[in-house]
Amino acid sequence: MFRDTLAGLVVFLVALPLCLGIALASGANLFSGLLAGIVGGLVVASISGSHSSVSGPAAGLTAIVAAQIAILGSFEAFLLAVAVAGVIQIGFGIAKGGALSAFFPSSVIKGLLVAIGVILILKQIPHLVGHDADPEGEMSFQQPDQENTFTELFTLIAGDIHVGAMVIGLLSVVFLLVWDRVPNLKKSLVPAPLIVVLFSVALSMILRPYGADWAIGESHLVQIPVASSFSEFFGFLRLPDFTQVGNPAVYIAAITIAVVASLETLLNLEAVDKLDPEKRDSPPSRELIAQGCGNLVCGLIGGLPVTSVVVRGSVNVGAGAKTKLSALVHGVLLLVSVAILPRYMNMIPLSALAAILFVTGFKLASPQIFKQMWNEGRYQFLPFIITVIAIVFTDLLVGILIGLAISVLFILNSNLRSPIRRIVETHLAGDVLHIELASQVSFLNRAAIDRVLGEAKRGSALKIDASQSDYIDPDVLSLIRDFKDNVAPTRNISVSLEGFRRKYQLNDNVQFADYSTRELQGKLTAEQVIEILREGNRRFTSGSRLHRDLGRQVDATAAGQNPLAAILSCIDSRVPAELVFDLGVGDIFSVRVAGNVIGTKTLGSLEFAVGVAGVKLVTVLGHTRCGAVTSSVKFVVQKLSAQSATGCEHLQSIVDEIEPSVPALAADTFDRLPKDQLDETVDRVARQNVRHTVKQIISRSSVIQDAVNEGRVKVIGAMYDVKSGVIEFLDSDKPDIEP
Repeated sequence: MFRDTLAGLVVFLVALPLCLGIALASGANLFSGLLAGIVGGLVVASISGSHSSVSGPAAGLTAIVAAQIAILGSFEAFLLAVAVAGVIQIGFGIAKGGALSAFFPSSVIKGLLVAIGVILILKQIPHLVGHDADPEGEMSFQQPDQENTFTELFTLIAGDIHVGAMVIGLLSVVFLLVWDRVPNLKKSLVPAPLIVVLFSVALSMILRPYGADWAIGESHLVQIPVASSFSEFFGFLRLPDFTQVGNPAVYIAAITIAVVASLETLLNLEAVDKLDPEKRDSPPSRELIAQGCGNLVCGLIGGLPVTSVVVRGSVNVGAGAKTKLSALVHGVLLLVSVAILPRYMNMIPLSALAAILFVTGFKLASPQIFKQMWNEGRYQFLPFIITVIAIVFTDLLVGILIGLAISVLFILNSNLRSPIRRIVETHLAGDVLHIELASQVSFLNRAAIDRVLGEAKRGSALKIDASQSDYIDPDVLSLIRDFKDNVAPTRNISVSLEGFRRKYQLNDNVQFADYSTRELQGKLTAEQVIEILREGNRRFTSGSRLHRDLGRQVDATAAGQNPLAAILSCIDSRVPAELVFDLGVGDIFSVRVAGNVIGTKTLGSLEFAVGVAGVKLVTVLGHTRCGAVTSSVKFVVQKLSAQSATGCEHLQSIVDEIEPSVPALAADTFDRLPKDQLDETVDRVARQNVRHTVKQIISRSSVIQDAVNEGRVKVIGAMYDVKSGVIEFLDSDKPDIEP
């Protein structure tokens, strides 16, 4: 609570001149800007669900406010438009219009933050040195004093500088920068901006006797309207002109204010949420209701329209605010300063407040953000930098709209370039062009999809997959129907459809086999099966595994199986045969035993695969870093019994099968091997053990031996690398180790 109170005090000090400056830039009376700040702090913050956002009169609305006051002919008629705009915003919020914030690109949000930082730096430099011709809070490139952001800086070169204000401003900047770099000071409960303001007031009083060049005059101080009595204070309030209820221009102005204020609020809310160290999300629709209530009140009592404001929000976060209490405190302090303490507030030099905003600008426009956006690629950097430039050289509203437009163009360009994912898949029956549609397929994607379909080769197989699509435009559906029913048959293209919703009237129709069938099993050779396994492992290691409808495969194989190969692999959990070869249901027999050894039951299983099921290939799949081989090598070298060493009474049979592949090593030498040499030795033994098992299968089974001799079956070895996932097919005639 204490931290929030101090943060509210800091925000109040910054908001005070901003409220006055925005009112002046809008062509309204100064008190209307202060009222908007008070309402933003008391009314909007009370209803808002944001912990860090602070509302008040918006610099982005200054041009609209000035124009609408001129069009409507009186400030009172404009107030009626503001009240109606508040009602419209409340309706937006109730209708969940805040959901639009989800569509704002992050590049534009970050561009907004950086642009605000750049503008704060450029706009505060004149105020830092006492050039206060342009009102504080004016954020547009073209200024009320007929200068622009850059020509205003050139006036400083001509000597339009106040020495006393410059001394206060520059000392304040130095103080703030040093404070941030001293850990103990940065962690202190007293915020640096508060000390800067107190210091600047004291210094301005010290400089007063030193003449006009040093004394801080009224034009360089905060200027709150001072009421001599409560009746005069309440006389500052203005009521809307209800006689203008029938004026259509009032409602046009109200709609304009409501739309622009809502857009600014949602963008600023997203931007401030990104600054929040706790990364909390503010409810956008509730924020629209809160802003609508604020604008309704502003319209009824004489205030300018309010929005969520990045400058106030960033100062609030920087001051360490944790809850919306800080925004409420800032509103209370604005009210107190206007009603009770205006004379004391008017002692604060503008150059000290400019220093606070100047340092805030540097934090928002950090070089690290530019570097981060550059590293994210042109599709993020270009909308970001264009948003920054557009806001700096126009104003907040126009710059944001330009940034959003550029982002939309990039999104459209991306959709036109790659609206679909196109993969050439090697299935058991041959290559299939897999076209995976996006989640949203609009009419903008029609040309690209038409081009992809048109590029399909004659006699090829093509699958259009809509499993991930939530919406498909009717024009695209019509294109797909025409291609399937008319174009594809004339070009002998087999078109399979999958995942289309029932309402699209495009039923699933898979016309290629993505599992092993009797026909495929009969016509494939052992070499072709090896190539299928090899290609499947390539997909596994590259992350491009086939998309399979496993439920359909289960149904298709329920009546029988026609596997292409039998894989004898280890029980190791890292080597599931179906996954590492990217295979589907019914494609292989999988036999698993520790160490890939061959026993009576294992051999019987392989004989069934060859002699009964008709597989074309038997593969013994070993792997690196094999635990069974490591233990067996240790037991053999050290002449240990597996049962005595582990308590496992049946493990010795596996060790006995692996023993012929173990080289002769002295026990003491084996114990002293470094880990890398031990791993290398174990891998060589595992590889030789695979070759040994291949020979044992052929020599111990006459069924398999006859099939091999007749060329119906091939028995080979393979090694799986547990580090890379790559499978190497072995030449069993070239042993690594002489046993």
